[in-house]
Amino acid sequence: MEDDAPVIYGIEFQARALTAQTAETESIRFLVGTQSLKYDNQIHIVDFDDENNIINKNVLLHQVGEIWHLSASPADKRVLTTCYSKTSDSKVVTCAAMWRMPKELESGNHESPDDSSSNPQTLELLCHLDNTAHGNMACVLWEPMGDGKRLISLADNHVQLWDLQESSSKAVISSSATLEGKGQLKLTSGRWSPHHNCTQVATANDTAIRGWDIRSMSQIYCIENAHGQLVRDLDFNPNKQYYLASCGDDCKVKFWDVRNINEPVKSLEDHSHWVWSVRYNNSHDQLVLTGSSDSRVILSNMVSISSEPFGHLVDEDDLSDQEDNPQDKRKEPLQDSIIATYEEHEDSVYAVEWSSADPWLFASLSYDGRLVINRVPRALKYQILL
Repeated sequence: MEDDAPVIYGIEFQARALTAQTAETESIRFLVGTQSLKYDNQIHIVDFDDENNIINKNVLLHQVGEIWHLSASPADKRVLTTCYSKTSDSKVVTCAAMWRMPKELESGNHESPDDSSSNPQTLELLCHLDNTAHGNMACVLWEPMGDGKRLISLADNHVQLWDLQESSSKAVISSSATLEGKGQLKLTSGRWSPHHNCTQVATANDTAIRGWDIRSMSQIYCIENAHGQLVRDLDFNPNKQYYLASCGDDCKVKFWDVRNINEPVKSLEDHSHWVWSVRYNNSHDQLVLTGSSDSRVILSNMVSISSEPFGHLVDEDDLSDQEDNPQDKRKEPLQDSIIATYEEHEDSVYAVEWSSADPWLFASLSYDGRLVINRVPRALKYQILL
């Protein structure tokens, strides 16, 4: 089999929630949450065996409702949060809860691929992020690189910081902020910055992007019309502290320096429909993934605005060997480009995620329950490394 060939895993239910298992840095593992109105929903734990190019899976029951968002603890492999919808007093409400997976799954025991999910295991409920007073949960964000004790939730127009107590069996709101303004303001997505000692969070509502300082719970910047239509997703550059990527229903992906919010540093229009998901590679920030309801996943090389715009910088020692060839001294900035467009999906791609164990591998999920695992093309990998 070709090394760069995609590997496809099909789930019998519709799905839109995907996350890498953040605390797992040895095995390539993704979690997928389903959306079924008729049957019990599930979380699929998908392990990718890189050497043999095969997928192993385990299925956990999530009986409380359709999963809209999944987030894995950065500190404990077995802990995750879900945002799910349920019917309460003939109204649909979106809640959030924290769960623990069964211990035996940690060692990577699997059903064989041809097993049906006839006896899925159940998740252990650790606690609810009890939010009935503040509206519907859009997403839950873990503190990046934290000890798994702090979370932020976005619910309607509230940003809430939670502290986990009593070994995660209790979650308490330690502070919160409310988005003020005309009309019914609703936060749709957010991202916790790994920089500035993890004191900043960016949120999206309608066409605006806002930055918050979580120590004072005050707004620090606001990009009013960041996109022409709804902003769908955000991500921070892991290596450049002021850089933020956004995507939205105007089919665009934009890159911002939050110190100068008047206009984006760069704007891409490579998709032909709403862009639902944008992700920087965790190690090589020139690699940017986007997923859209045009059913395509695009991998871009945004090298001009990356932390290495000239590729690897050359050492002075190396230059002394090239005195006779002075034009080699000055490296030209590399050009931004689309590396690859992946077309294995036949439905809207709602989520793209990089593996937390292998920086050259990523997964994408479309609404029909198709999970596709792909690799960065080998030629580009060696170009970046060498």
